[in-house]
Amino acid sequence: MNLSPHKFEDLSPTGDFANGESLTVEQAIANLESADLGLRFYAAWWLGRFRIGEAAAITGLIKALEDEADRTPEGGYPLRRNAARALGKLGDRQAVSPLIGCLDCSDFYVREAAAQSLEMLGDPVCIPALIKLLQVSLQDGQLISDPDLSQPYDAILEALGTLRATEFIPLVKPFLEHPIELVQYAAARAMYQLTQEPVYGERLVQALAGEKLQLRRAVLADLGAIGYLPAADAIAQTLAENSLKLISLKGLLEYQVNHITPSTLSEGAIKVINLMDSLL
Repeated sequence: MNLSPHKFEDLSPTGDFANGESLTVEQAIANLESADLGLRFYAAWWLGRFRIGEAAAITGLIKALEDEADRTPEGGYPLRRNAARALGKLGDRQAVSPLIGCLDCSDFYVREAAAQSLEMLGDPVCIPALIKLLQVSLQDGQLISDPDLSQPYDAILEALGTLRATEFIPLVKPFLEHPIELVQYAAARAMYQLTQEPVYGERLVQALAGEKLQLRRAVLADLGAIGYLPAADAIAQTLAENSLKLISLKGLLEYQVNHITPSTLSEGAIKVINLMDSLL
């Protein structure tokens, strides 16, 4: 399974479109209906990248979720993927129901993008649909002996954690033992969000010492997302790019500022600021 780029990056299209082609809002929206599939693909990315939340953009992107023209030889739906990612960034809950529909798409990466965007939109109405996908790999509340790998379990678990789906903790917990490490970490992230038990945050801290840079990067994002303050020193010392460590620490700081009631900065927040300064 590939590391999901949404962890830290806002990836643009490659090739001719990577040169930062300039568009107006009107052109981008019109291009969603273009006969040129490349223009459509780029327009969907562009609207999300620049947070164009106009009604016509939302309507066009939702329509693109059902596109049949842009297909890869393997049967993927690139335009649908970009449209699904964009709709999460635009924050309009009109997209919730269409994105739930995308969870049934045959394209793994469309389902992944839909789960990520549903997490961003924050509407718990999608929880049953996410649970349905999670249960593909479960039997009697336990992981099946030969776990199914057909679903984007890391994105699903992260969404359930963010959406505070506490009633489904028994279905999330088994994924701590999933054979894919990324899924294990997503489960630990979700379990911390659902229970606030430090054992799950500490599991992520331990993973920062792992051998694979790709996995360390993913864990940095997970710790930033849950705002786990005891991880601050470990984050700063992780063998990874300073830019990614700074993003992770920023997540810790934002959690401290947004969830700690005193009007002055806490000792934890000050510590994180100092660690960020040391990485600059």
